[in-house]
Amino acid sequence: MFIFGHIGITLGIFYFLNRLFPEKNIPVDFKWIAFGALLPDFIDKPLGRIILAETIGSGRIFAHTLLFAILLGLLAGYTFYRKGWTIPLIVAGASFCHLLEDQMWNSPRAFLWPLLGWEFPRDTFLGGFIEYFMRILTNSYNPASSSVFIPEIIGLGIILLFAGSYIRSKLEGKNVILK
Repeated sequence: MFIFGHIGITLGIFYFLNRLFPEKNIPVDFKWIAFGALLPDFIDKPLGRIILAETIGSGRIFAHTLLFAILLGLLAGYTFYRKGWTIPLIVAGASFCHLLEDQMWNSPRAFLWPLLGWEFPRDTFLGGFIEYFMRILTNSYNPASSSVFIPEIIGLGIILLFAGSYIRSKLEGKNVILK
């Protein structure tokens, strides 16, 4: 999955949970959901594909582990949540959604690291970061690559729905009528 898929689908999950459990008052804050939904890639892609490219050579390392999600959720999220600051909990939940969307259970050596060993599996793609990024970008918006393309379209659709709703609420709040 790429940018729109991670952000849009995670935003949809938060919205759905907010509607399903209104008594929990689950915050739907777009900027923090977007940040959390991309956080594992913000950490792992530069670290594993650029800095540690020769030794690890993978974009799914530390921040794509269950350990990272648990530590982020328990230590950062819950500690601050008890003090009334929900942003770290939003980021932790969105980061966990990223792992689900990447189907990390299909890579148990990375997902369950370090329980199954200290080494991460290497990506099968050889080449530099730019080549890797261009391949991912091409696959994300190629209808033939449906496992990536469809979530991207769904995510983009969700983002557009939220953007339309936001614009409409702003226009109604200002009593502006479009014709």
